[in-house]
Amino acid sequence: MGTHYEYDLLVLGGGAAGLTVAAGAARLGVKTLLVEREARLGGDCLHFGCVPSKTLLATAHARSLLARARDFGLPEVPAPPVDFAAVRRRIETVVAAIQEHDSPERFTRLGADVRFGEARFCDDHTVVLDGRRISADRIVVATGSRAAVPAIPGLAEAGYLTNREIFSLDALPESLVILGGGAVAVEMGQAFSRLGSRVTLVQRSPRLLTREDPDLSAVVAARLAAEGVDLRLGATIEAVSRAPDGTRAVALTRDGRRETASGAEILVALGRTANLDGLGLDAAGVARTKKGLALDARLRTSRPHIFGAGDVTGEHLFTHAAGYEGGVALAGAVLRLPRRADYRHLPRCVYTEPQLAVVGATEAEAREQGILGDVVVEPFSGNDRARAEGEDAGCVKLVRDNKGRLVGVGIVGPAAGELAAAWAVALAGKVGWGRLAGAVLPYPTLAETGKRAAGRGLEAKLFSPFVRRALGLLCGYRGRGPRP
Repeated sequence: MGTHYEYDLLVLGGGAAGLTVAAGAARLGVKTLLVEREARLGGDCLHFGCVPSKTLLATAHARSLLARARDFGLPEVPAPPVDFAAVRRRIETVVAAIQEHDSPERFTRLGADVRFGEARFCDDHTVVLDGRRISADRIVVATGSRAAVPAIPGLAEAGYLTNREIFSLDALPESLVILGGGAVAVEMGQAFSRLGSRVTLVQRSPRLLTREDPDLSAVVAARLAAEGVDLRLGATIEAVSRAPDGTRAVALTRDGRRETASGAEILVALGRTANLDGLGLDAAGVARTKKGLALDARLRTSRPHIFGAGDVTGEHLFTHAAGYEGGVALAGAVLRLPRRADYRHLPRCVYTEPQLAVVGATEAEAREQGILGDVVVEPFSGNDRARAEGEDAGCVKLVRDNKGRLVGVGIVGPAAGELAAAWAVALAGKVGWGRLAGAVLPYPTLAETGKRAAGRGLEAKLFSPFVRRALGLLCGYRGRGPRP
């Protein structure tokens, strides 16, 4: 007889990854316990991340359209000051509606036990929760992440906001300083600027969105600057202070010169850190890195019956990545299948206007890997739908390897995240250039720009001198029209 455990599976964390694992395991008849340290299920994405941020972005977009009424041939529309309390209530309503899907009652109906509290490992099969020891045969750690807050002199004393507080403000900040230049920073920078805040964005790198190709991220930066966001790029933050009236001042250095960025509030958007402290990983013999858990390709920790999924991996901090990793962990922990995580075609998107989405390798990554062949770029300025909607900035960029195969797609422009979905399927399915270029799409749609880009990828072969000569010989074409 083997060792008896109270549960077949213990899931630590009720975010996207943990909920995926718990729901799947319970439906498979596995005795499952889901433990969440917060008072609600749903994780950071539902309460402090994706859902409230995209709801806020939608509100900011609506207000920006009012400001552009004359661009659409409409009378100018006055835009009164924003009541952020009303905006906050809308965010809360959207979150509450989605929360029903992530309720404890739903998971109980599926067959899982749900408990709330701080769990800590005693050994590699046992945790303590509210003073009680609970054992499980298999364990999945999916405790998520939180905003990383660097040790900047004076920051703690001056006070700051993170993604946990920014959506629940009582009033719109008259001015806002954002520290960071990644997705959260640029999305919130554009949103609060459109709502009426004076926004200053401070970024250490000389450009925004440094993970993406410069030609794509530059389109987003240009839009933010055009809308009035003060971009302080290539800046080193020296210290933060707070005046008697509550104003925060960020002392920084750029190009050897000292500057100050001031605001009523400071938003820290400088990356994330995994929620692993306090779990007692040492007691379980689970190794970790500076970023998160030390995992193999099957998302197993140094204890093969303990898995990690979601932001605790420290690598791909997206909700869709967490859901995917939850599926991989479920396959290994419950189905005992040797499924490996494959991130080659994992999409990501920045939801500014214009949006920026990437699937597969960027041009820079392909170059670093030594596989870059060439790139094909097709601008949205030639797309009829984009022109009709007044959003024709940006392009579709296809990255080919040195064998002519598609290895990556970058899109900066309207609805880039939606457009990226089809490219994710194309890359995963290894769809060839002929099928991509030959697909019949409805007109007018933004997707036509991608098809046109695929067609340009075939032009070199289709319109080559060899094909021209062959047609001339086979069909008797003379190859020239009337001369003037």
